[in-house]
Amino acid sequence: MSDIAARLDSLGITIPHRAAAPAGVYVPAVVSGSLVFTAGALPFVDGTLPALGKVGAEVSPEIARDCARTAAINALAAVAEVIGSLDRVVRVVKVVGFVASDPGFVAQPGVIDGASEVLGAIFGDAGVHARSAVGVAVLPLNSPVEVELTVEFA
Repeated sequence: MSDIAARLDSLGITIPHRAAAPAGVYVPAVVSGSLVFTAGALPFVDGTLPALGKVGAEVSPEIARDCARTAAINALAAVAEVIGSLDRVVRVVKVVGFVASDPGFVAQPGVIDGASEVLGAIFGDAGVHARSAVGVAVLPLNSPVEVELTVEFA
């Protein structure tokens, strides 16, 4: 068992075997040099979004935080698909998180912490990254969150 596989197992995390099918004309991840850039990943669980709507209205910040965690795990599926193994990850460089926000909701960083924390748990120091947490009016399929990653690999 690889180091990352053992860590995932100890955390009770399963990375999907394949990235979600694109919802448009794009691919789930692209390699450029030693970097992987993922498309935005939604928090699908078995093909279904576990929550729908705006954070601060229909979706609580706590549920949205869990969704951000799931979206990051789904983005890792796209990374694994293009580089073959998450053991090749040298560093998570950047996370961009989008939060479908009720107009009065201003705690986007706390929501995207769900993604940041799971990446740190999986990769340790290599999971520490730069980040943006952006509030938006609406996301595809009425998802409460979307997460994209930039990952360095060897």
